[in-house]
Amino acid sequence: MRLSRYFLPVLKETPAEAQIVSHRLMLRAGMIKQQSAGIYSWLPLGYKVLRNIERIVHEEQIRAGHIPMLMPTLQSADLWKKSGRYDAYGPEMLRIRDRHDRDMLYGPTNEEMITEIVANYVTSYKALPLTLYHIQWKFRDEVRPRFGVMRGREFLMKDGYNFDVSKEEALHAYNRHLVSYLRTYERMGLQAIPMRADSGPIGGDDTHEFLVLADTGESEVFYDSEVTDLTFGDREIDYDDKAACQAVMDEFTGRYARTDETHDEALFNEIPEERKRVARGIEVGQIFYFGTKYSESFGAMVQNEAGERVPLHMGSHGIGVSRLLGAIIEASHDDNGIIWPEGVTPFHCGIVNLKQGDAEADAACEGLYAALEAEGLEPLYDDRNERAGGKFATMDLIGLPWRITVGPRGLKNGVVELTSRKTGESEEMSPEAAVARVAEIYAPHRSVNAGI
Repeated sequence: MRLSRYFLPVLKETPAEAQIVSHRLMLRAGMIKQQSAGIYSWLPLGYKVLRNIERIVHEEQIRAGHIPMLMPTLQSADLWKKSGRYDAYGPEMLRIRDRHDRDMLYGPTNEEMITEIVANYVTSYKALPLTLYHIQWKFRDEVRPRFGVMRGREFLMKDGYNFDVSKEEALHAYNRHLVSYLRTYERMGLQAIPMRADSGPIGGDDTHEFLVLADTGESEVFYDSEVTDLTFGDREIDYDDKAACQAVMDEFTGRYARTDETHDEALFNEIPEERKRVARGIEVGQIFYFGTKYSESFGAMVQNEAGERVPLHMGSHGIGVSRLLGAIIEASHDDNGIIWPEGVTPFHCGIVNLKQGDAEADAACEGLYAALEAEGLEPLYDDRNERAGGKFATMDLIGLPWRITVGPRGLKNGVVELTSRKTGESEEMSPEAAVARVAEIYAPHRSVNAGI
């Protein structure tokens, strides 16, 4: 993409309503525009990052054997009345009455709808295990929407639902989701720590939230500092292997890590003093096991191997896709702007022409642009007739991980400059070497075949 032809309405000043770093930088970088309280238009740069996050979520869900689908945003109130949640959910639910005087709602989650679907089509244990998921816009009428996409009213969420014949199988699905979430977050450059949490209106006794440690987090968290040393890395896990998934669950939840709702001071005090930590965290996902709570309400029954009719054991599993974008910025920025991890960056590399209109510089930039595209990469070429300082400031603000700077002086020596946004370190090399280096950097971040 050529910046002269792109829609990137960057701001020099920070809007007064922005209270936290991610909100400030998303507005300044021209990623979002507020339309009303807690509701945003996603402008091209923000939308590109959002789609990259969504793609990674899809890829890791499908890798874990989960099946994508799509359910509607509007739901019948009758479904929620059947489960008993219509009145219990509270004022965060946006309730609507259509022209035929039928009660509807803008779905905040989909336990009822998916359970009714499965109840209609699944009758035998032979169709199990089954996990269905979708990535869909949700609406919760927050009384005080704030912090940009971190606590908006409309948000994009991945919600998945497992159906199993027994508690044992459902807990394996729970562990399988934990493994897939760890892999998902690490691909986005995040360390998201699973912490024992409260189930809230979803219900159930088993639930973990995934939190990214940040000063602006809304949740107070208590943990053993050893949990921050854990990484999933590039290990391969067979998702059908119950023992392997359980081992990962034990590894990542075996040390004390809890939100304030489930904090146990006595257990916390058993941790050596030098490892006790109290901090803030941003919730970016949650997994639940709630047994037969919904399947009994909707008659979701199957015949087991013994020929008995039994209710399905279920869980639900969410990832805040749009919230993740804000969380990544909170975890990865500096005074000059955003620092995107390679896995989610909107463009793989920026090209800055220091002397637009100079024949040699223009030709070198065009050559780099074509060469990067030939490698399957997407560069952003700042071809504007602007001062170098303004071009550098824009690149720093929008946070592309790598920048190639081209100028007449360097070209006389046959070199361009490759700069890391994260470290600020630069290295001079030939244009061909710069393209090869960027291609090598992104090789581990190539998409897997998502099958969607």
